[in-house]
Amino acid sequence: MASVHDVAASGEAILNEIERAIVGKREALELLLIGVLAGGHVLIEDYPGLAKTLIARCLAQVTDLEFRRVQFTPDLLPADITGSAIFDQRTGEFTFQRGPIFTNLLLGDEINRTPPKTQAALLEAMAEHQVTVDGVSHQLAPPFIVVATQNPIEYEGTYPLPEAQLDRFLMRIGIGYPTGDEEAELLRRRVERRSDSVSLERVIDRPTLLGLQRAVEDVHVDPTITAYIVEVVRATRQRSDVQVGASPRGSLAVLAAARARAALMGRDYVVPEDVKAVAVPALGHRLSLRPELWVRGMRGDDVVRSCLDTVPAPATQARPAG
Repeated sequence: MASVHDVAASGEAILNEIERAIVGKREALELLLIGVLAGGHVLIEDYPGLAKTLIARCLAQVTDLEFRRVQFTPDLLPADITGSAIFDQRTGEFTFQRGPIFTNLLLGDEINRTPPKTQAALLEAMAEHQVTVDGVSHQLAPPFIVVATQNPIEYEGTYPLPEAQLDRFLMRIGIGYPTGDEEAELLRRRVERRSDSVSLERVIDRPTLLGLQRAVEDVHVDPTITAYIVEVVRATRQRSDVQVGASPRGSLAVLAAARARAALMGRDYVVPEDVKAVAVPALGHRLSLRPELWVRGMRGDDVVRSCLDTVPAPATQARPAG
């Protein structure tokens, strides 16, 4: 049975292996791994060319997860994702042909390029880990993780994700441009290996990952920490410049991500720093801001940071004995 120390050791090995392909993005990689350990889905939102797709593919390689990629386009249909019933002329019966959603890690590339009807095809799978076609429900094998990408600056031919769909993502993260030294290292590695592709080694397998996810459930959360999470989330609802604050699902997301981060850091208890580290990616995309904030260039992430600055954190305590 895996322990939180196994989570820390395996997590370090996973991150080190991925960093053979991804240079200088440790924080983003940690957040993605936290989302996976918490059993959640992750939205990666950033500009083109920042290795969003590569990161998801590398994660699948090092964890030995079955991987499927769907390129979202305006003409994509729900059945192209979920699958559909196909008539078999030999038997005279309809048989269900599974779509790419039946996998462990599904990469939804440029998810905002497909119409809402197709976006909604993911909702049931993301929330309930099952797909219903023609009244028949088909279970998805665990783990089932959606990593979706989108470009925040393109609006031509895009369909913004509705709030209900955004709320299904445990976290929204960005990658960011590399520093000059990091970009130079990226080029040096490309010249050295003489190939565009990077071959990564498997670090863990699927049963091991499931065990690490179960180990996260053993992380202790003091009542002062849960109270702190509640106050931060409530603060997003009480601001006059926010139309709709984070829901209780947001509180649960912060709790799950904070526990996963604590385990990744080698602790079997959550501290306020864990909450602060995950609150912005777990809550920022769940807020609906008033139009004047958008005009001023503010985002949900900025509001959450402001709430963290105003809500006092409890004193850091180690897990009590016993």
